Amino acid sequence: MSRSVSSAGSGPAPRFAVVGNPDNRRVAFFEEAVRAAGLPPARVVPWLQVLSEEAEFLPGESVRIDSPGEDAEVERVLRGVDDPTRVEGSARWYARFTAAVEAVAGAASAAGAEVLGSPADIAVLFDKRLCHGVLDRAGVPVPASPTSGPAAAPVRGWSDVRESLREHRMPRAFVKLAHGSSASGVLAVETAGPGRVRASTSVERDASGRLFNSLRVRRYTSEAEVGAVVDALAPDGLHIERWLPKASQRGRAADLRIVVVGGRATHAVVRTSRGPMTNLHLGGARGDLDEVRAAVAAAGGCCWREALAMCERAAACFPRTPCVGVDLLPTAGWRRFAVGEVNAFGDLLPGLTGLPGSGAEGLNTYAAQVAAVLDRARNHCAVTAS
Repeated sequence: MSRSVSSAGSGPAPRFAVVGNPDNRRVAFFEEAVRAAGLPPARVVPWLQVLSEEAEFLPGESVRIDSPGEDAEVERVLRGVDDPTRVEGSARWYARFTAAVEAVAGAASAAGAEVLGSPADIAVLFDKRLCHGVLDRAGVPVPASPTSGPAAAPVRGWSDVRESLREHRMPRAFVKLAHGSSASGVLAVETAGPGRVRASTSVERDASGRLFNSLRVRRYTSEAEVGAVVDALAPDGLHIERWLPKASQRGRAADLRIVVVGGRATHAVVRTSRGPMTNLHLGGARGDLDEVRAAVAAAGGCCWREALAMCERAAACFPRTPCVGVDLLPTAGWRRFAVGEVNAFGDLLPGLTGLPGSGAEGLNTYAAQVAAVLDRARNHCAVTAS
């Protein structure tokens, strides 16, 4: 991957517009990457303008769609709740968000701009059931799931979850909001016979039954408590998948986030936790990637390059999306891997530079994406000139 505007050859320098929340750190990181490449400043198109149908695009712009998260007013419009910590409303969020992405693509195309990403891909990436089905059909190893794909029966509540776990012999499973992100609405459920249920989750339920996201993972230890949370989540759509026993690093459960840019695995971070969820905002911590490589080599199973190739195969299921974050799950012993999720906005890894041999050495995830656009522009100029 090239690092500066000179790589675009004699053609015009790309001009970026980014759909995002203006004060968000994601937008700031991307703006800095554009400046560092010597390109014209990225033009920010606020999500609120998009949602109020006031967004405009310019001919020739490359339009990046970034996360609408971390803005209370945008959340209110998308989910219809005044408190951004509320869990409910993810189905409404999904419907409004995917419609807004379609509107961005339509407005950009009409103006002669190009969207860096596919509305169809984004719609699948933000539905865990659809995404799981796409990966499974492509032969990408994923945890077993009774809710995978568009033909799966809907989960109407705890009774459906309980029956599904019994039928598919899943004493331990993750129950997730179909359209959730950042572990919102995720329960790690364990069963051990009739009435013996417990769940770890960041969901907090108040006295009136409303659900809130918390930064503290809590444990519900009765079937009545777990059932009440699941029943409250079910109207927004649920996804169930087998809870794979994860590998460990220094006594902590471990998994990885692998960023794939332009089809190549460019960045990797190890996430470790004392509990089943490794999300860094829930108390997870970054682990040691060199130790992971050593553990994989010592295990003698799937080699590190094969693990990265698995992430590239997952990303290839979404060929019109130039960057995704793949959640890679190492099973106990570091011999095998599976893909847990693929994230449309999985590139927020501050301070992380590219993997050796990836072509993104010395570049953060945002700079790598800018470089990929420059490389594409250079290649286009070369083909045109020939």
